[in-house]
Amino acid sequence: MSTLARKQGVGAVIWDYLTTVDHKKIAILYLIAGGFFFLLGGLEAMIIRIQLAVPNNDFISAGFYNEVLTMHGTTMIFLAAMPLVFAMMNAVVPIQIGARDVAFPFLNSLGFWLFFFGGVFLNLSWFLGGAPDAGWTSYASLSLASPTHGIDFYVLGLQISGLGTLIGGINFLVTIINMRAPGMTYMRMPMFTWATFVTSALILFAFPPLTVGLIFMMMDRLFGGNFFDPALGGNTIIWEHLFWIFGHPEVYILVLPAFGIFSEIFATFSRKRLFGYSSMVFATVLIGFLGFMVWAHHMFTVGMGPIANAIFAVATMAIAVPTGIKIFNWLFTMWGGSIRFTTPMMYAVAFIPSFVIGGVTGVMNAAAAADYQYHDSYFVVAHFHYVIVGGVVFALLAGAHYWWPKMFGKMLDEKLGKVTFWLFFTGFHLTFFIQHFLGLMGMPRRVFTFLPGQGFETGNMISTVGAFFMAAGTIVLLANVVITTVKGKRVGNDPWEDGRTLEWAVPSPLPEYNFAQTPLVRGLDAYWIEKMEGKKGLTPAEPLGDIHMPNPTILPFVMSLGLFISALGFLFHNDYGWGLPVGIIGLLITLVAMFFRSIIDDHGFHIPKEEVMEAEKKGAGA
Repeated sequence: MSTLARKQGVGAVIWDYLTTVDHKKIAILYLIAGGFFFLLGGLEAMIIRIQLAVPNNDFISAGFYNEVLTMHGTTMIFLAAMPLVFAMMNAVVPIQIGARDVAFPFLNSLGFWLFFFGGVFLNLSWFLGGAPDAGWTSYASLSLASPTHGIDFYVLGLQISGLGTLIGGINFLVTIINMRAPGMTYMRMPMFTWATFVTSALILFAFPPLTVGLIFMMMDRLFGGNFFDPALGGNTIIWEHLFWIFGHPEVYILVLPAFGIFSEIFATFSRKRLFGYSSMVFATVLIGFLGFMVWAHHMFTVGMGPIANAIFAVATMAIAVPTGIKIFNWLFTMWGGSIRFTTPMMYAVAFIPSFVIGGVTGVMNAAAAADYQYHDSYFVVAHFHYVIVGGVVFALLAGAHYWWPKMFGKMLDEKLGKVTFWLFFTGFHLTFFIQHFLGLMGMPRRVFTFLPGQGFETGNMISTVGAFFMAAGTIVLLANVVITTVKGKRVGNDPWEDGRTLEWAVPSPLPEYNFAQTPLVRGLDAYWIEKMEGKKGLTPAEPLGDIHMPNPTILPFVMSLGLFISALGFLFHNDYGWGLPVGIIGLLITLVAMFFRSIIDDHGFHIPKEEVMEAEKKGAGA
């Protein structure tokens, strides 16, 4: 029986989301979980800024500050930005390429639940003896010396969560290579799909080094290994290499989807085709390639020597070139366009100067000799946040407003959206612009307080005031979501009226099967071509027939829960007698679920042609 015909109460809805393999529902799960962790990371940021508002502050202790600082960075990168990027990918990419779902719906669900349980596991550290306290980079010299279990939570939580991200990346690679609709050649793919494609390749190559580093750290911390302990023949610098071989591509794993989101928004609200599409594609691929050749610019002060420093300095400066190509193409897209300043477009326009500042300070950091001065100062904090907030967070907020009607069938309120934008934009620049100067004046990173009379008072107070502006903007956004959910009006398939790509050709929210008939793609901006020819729908590539869909399953949830239980047991195996048995039981739960997955003959189900026709008539009527 089709899920279209099922009646749903609260319990049924919860069960539906626990067992779903539908990419659209998984997108909503990523959005909710990532949004929750974003709020948590924001709360941690507020604690940091309150502590640094005035000199000699004792709002929190030095030890707790280290925990909050570590968890803020770790949460925002791994548990907020990554899943929110995956929310956009899941919501949009299969529809943009004319597919009914991702290549592996089961793995899509497994990827989410692994991320979720990894994130919950990491945050359990607050309640079970203290959070990690060695910074979000968790350098080995600090991590090995940390007396609490915080670092163990970090190591095991990120292993589980990272496995989910790796599975997700592989899934999107296979989906984009194999599931494109007829006529959807690579050079007709929307820019967001291209960004997802390159990002997924980066995930495939960047996450294994992190996993290796985390396994080494786990061995050192829990099982008496000696990979990083110099006293036992280890080398702490190996951790830095493994972490940054992952860590710098990770920046592009976050920023490239942001570039893709803005490419869609600039074209839609300028009512123009994206300028220089081919060069945008090649720039995206080049950024992905060069992203793996710059990791040691994080390590100029380690002592690698002038030759290694020079090579990485040149590579880091080179990566500014394809980024510059993109900036100019976005500007030329707007040039001569019929621009509408909707909420998504305001974020897009604000992104350009914000991100350019982050890029320029990045090139400053790339000069190895100058980096000796900037390194470990607030200048680097400012640079990093201009890239991640000015690039990634602006894009996530823009994308959320842009695709919200497609995901939920209702439009977020434009007035409240613009209030959010101005509060967040003002707060962002207030918070981080001044930190460039604090850094150049000598304020070090990662310190929990500072002395009066050093000239840091005004800058830090301005920075803290800015953080409250950003918090206010986030609260307005939450209010907007609640109001829209309760009172929002239903919208049609193309609520912005200028949609160019395939997702705007299908109803909002989408039917379970996405497309009643697989579309025939006849060029770049496939939906725009059909609209310009006066057609209401898409040209079908197949006759209307029964649609095959995958069955929902609880197994991904159970597999992830098993790893969660196992990690908890092994973490405490040296402290309590129950640790080892619980660890083994958790692994058994995962293995039994995997066994059932391999023997159950699951052929999915079919939605009959008549039911599809009925649903399409209702959709057309709406």
